[in-house]
Amino acid sequence: MSLTYREVKEQYKALQQTYNYLLAKRTEFTAFVQAQAITSVTFVGAGSSYCLSEAAAFSFRLRAGLPAMSLAAGDLMLHADRYRPMLEGSLIIAPSRSGSTSEVVEALRLLQSDQRIPLLTISCVTDSPLSKSADFPLELPWAFDHSVCQTRTVTNLYAANLLLAAFLAGDEELIIDMQEAIHQGETYMTRVEDSIRRVSDFNWTNAVLLADGELQGLAAEGAIALTEIAKTQAHAYHLLDVRHGPMVTVGPDTLVIAALSDSGIEHQRNLLRDIKERGATIITFADRTMGIPQQYIDLEITTNGPLNIAVRGIPFIFISQIAALANAERHGINPDQPDGLVAWVKL
Repeated sequence: MSLTYREVKEQYKALQQTYNYLLAKRTEFTAFVQAQAITSVTFVGAGSSYCLSEAAAFSFRLRAGLPAMSLAAGDLMLHADRYRPMLEGSLIIAPSRSGSTSEVVEALRLLQSDQRIPLLTISCVTDSPLSKSADFPLELPWAFDHSVCQTRTVTNLYAANLLLAAFLAGDEELIIDMQEAIHQGETYMTRVEDSIRRVSDFNWTNAVLLADGELQGLAAEGAIALTEIAKTQAHAYHLLDVRHGPMVTVGPDTLVIAALSDSGIEHQRNLLRDIKERGATIITFADRTMGIPQQYIDLEITTNGPLNIAVRGIPFIFISQIAALANAERHGINPDQPDGLVAWVKL
């Protein structure tokens, strides 16, 4: 059993700790944000944490009613002077596994060198450089991945970002659904893992992940997991956007993982029909059976009960993680030590 697999399977235990920790910080966090008199939120991340930043910025715009954007830390580090004016009045939130990634640390140092910008950090270690520079540090050491590729860490940082948005929005339903997803987690993983392995057990050479809204950032992270763990070309698109060019890459050697939404079912059904006609193998995900004809899909995965659309991201990312691990195992790749990668970048 690989270390990466163990961390994937332990993610729900860590999620419960993250959930409890964030709830305990709720009042302090909301008071901190209110005291800053901010007009926007900017998420900063690199690699996986940038994908999570994309999802988080969407959540803050949609749920908390705050203008929010995400910036790639390397881009910000190289162009801090150019971007500084658009960060006036912004709260920066930096989610990070190590709290030590050079681009993130240096970008924030450059920004803070001549003006005060309030900074909240979420690190999966204690006393990291990021935590020490923050006005409001959050630390989730139980979510730290020791493997090079992030799995458990990703899920926990996504949940943390989403809970922060829910706190500001006063979205009690989302907070309750987050706990429900965590309660479902162990049973869900046991129920769907073998099916994911079975359906993805063919000679696929590229993967396409499809999702909308907050789940699109997680789809991009799923593509990173497939690339890093299984050394497979993988890309993420919005559901209907795959028609606008990327469809030419879809064929019999393609694994498609699609997070379906509750509206526009006919359009989604037609999209899956067209993808299937190109010979792809398709896994769909939702929190209920969507009535898609069986000839259009190879595996329909559902949660153990209804969940808020954003909360569904937690069980959704598991599909990519297991498909990546299964493909790595099939090709004799060690998922714990992908060639050319390190756990976090030090420049």
